[in-house]
Amino acid sequence: MVQLLRVMNFTVSSDGVGAGEEQSLERPFGSADPGKMFAWAAATASWPLRTDGGGSRGLDDYFTRDFARNIGAEIMGRNKFGPQRGPWQDHEWRGWWGEEPPFHTPVFVMTHHARPSFTLSDTTFHFVDGDPATVLERAREAARGKDVRLGGGVSTIRQFLDADLVDTMHVAVLPETFGSGLRLWDSPDELLDRFHLEVVPSPSGVAHHLFWRK
Repeated sequence: MVQLLRVMNFTVSSDGVGAGEEQSLERPFGSADPGKMFAWAAATASWPLRTDGGGSRGLDDYFTRDFARNIGAEIMGRNKFGPQRGPWQDHEWRGWWGEEPPFHTPVFVMTHHARPSFTLSDTTFHFVDGDPATVLERAREAARGKDVRLGGGVSTIRQFLDADLVDTMHVAVLPETFGSGLRLWDSPDELLDRFHLEVVPSPSGVAHHLFWRK
C-alpha cells in the first residue's frame, strides 16, 4: 500500500502568507491573527475544541473532520513546535497544546538541536536532524502503513515541496491579504508543473485548494 505525504487543512491568506512575522510565546503566528486564520474550521461541528453541540456542516466541516483520517505520523518544523530558537535552554517547553496534543500519533519535529523524545497522552514527540527525505523515511516507518501528515509551518512545507516529496495538499485560502510574513507561494500556479489543482469555494468565503501529483 502506498503511504502518502499529505498537507492537510493548511491555511494561508489570499496573498499566500501562512504565518506572520515576529513569532513569540504570546503570538504563536506572529503578526497573523489565528482567530481569522482558523475561523473557517472553528465554526464547524467537527472542530475538536468545540464544547457545545452546534457548528456548521458541509464542505468546511468535511475537511475539519478528515484531518485525522488514515494518519499514522506527523512531521513539523521547530517553529511550529514552539517559539524557542537555537539550542534548547531547558526541556520544560513541551509544545503549545497542553497535556492532550491533537495529533494522537508519533510526531517528528525537525531541528538541528538534539533533545530527548517525550510522550504526552498518546502523542510521542521525536526531535530529528536530517534532510526531508530522511525524516520522511523515519515517519513512514512509525506510521505503520498509514499516511504521514506534513503539518507545517510554511518553511517546512516549502522544504518538502522543493524536495518533491509531497503527494497531496489541501490549502484553505482566506478571502483577505496579510501583506507580510512567511509566504507559501506568490501564486498557487507555481505548483502546476507537478500537481493537478482543483479550487472549491466554500460558503464561508474560504477557497479550498486541492493539489495532487500528476
